[in-house]
Amino acid sequence: MTRTLIISLSFICFCLSSFAQESKVFDELTMSSKILNMERKYAVYLPPGYESSQRSYPVLYLLHGGGDDQTGWVQFGEVQHIADKAILEGKATAMIIVMPDANTARRGYFNDVNNEWRYEDFFFEELMPEVEKKYRIKSEKRYRAIAGLSMGGGGTFFYAMHRPELFSSACPLSAAVRNNTFEEFKKGLETNKVVVKNESTLQPYFDRHSALQQIELNDVEKMKSVKWYFDCGDDDFLYEGNSLVHIAMKKKEIPHEFRIRDGAHNWTYWRTSLPDVLAFVSDTFHQK
Repeated sequence: MTRTLIISLSFICFCLSSFAQESKVFDELTMSSKILNMERKYAVYLPPGYESSQRSYPVLYLLHGGGDDQTGWVQFGEVQHIADKAILEGKATAMIIVMPDANTARRGYFNDVNNEWRYEDFFFEELMPEVEKKYRIKSEKRYRAIAGLSMGGGGTFFYAMHRPELFSSACPLSAAVRNNTFEEFKKGLETNKVVVKNESTLQPYFDRHSALQQIELNDVEKMKSVKWYFDCGDDDFLYEGNSLVHIAMKKKEIPHEFRIRDGAHNWTYWRTSLPDVLAFVSDTFHQK
């Protein structure tokens, strides 16, 4: 090996090392929530160059699955390494990634049936305004995306369905969209000993949290205003629900990407999903 080649390789390694060190992840950040009446945690990925620049960045809200918290994508999903690599290789644009905790006090991304635990309201009314003020985030729809796995994949799907004016793209991964019937929904409440204070709210609540009902009831043009990307393993127990959503969206002629790859419901699968998600949302950020 020539001396020139050794120097060149050393320089490349130095650049790669410097690049990786420029990004930052903070996974124990907190904010006060009046809606939930407690402190809430979240994690943030700041891309290479953030601290030395004055520019503003697009944002990806990245939601964890059941049993994890805001550190899930950091610890098991290797978000910093994967995002750094995608940005360095030009496959993704530099972006801020926000990872909220939906596992404290109660698990899940939605308001409860009695509207007493209002996590979804917290997300849109407190979390988003807080982080988009604290960090240099471009707050227009065009520059805001959402993605997540399993429980967070369901959160991704329904958040984009509920608030399509806020997201340019949505990427549900192995999404929890089981599409139970209304009777099964009510039986589930009974099994979990949930006391429903107002029976008249049940049908609207069910419709709001049923994937097929959302596709049937929502405005087609608003759904089309979001760029959709679904990804689910062929051995995933949520495969059927995701496939039914795909079929329903095809019937409504809602453009979307739908990927079925070899894999199951695990981090090995989701780590391989993330680079494609970052590339997909980046293309949406760049659209004219």
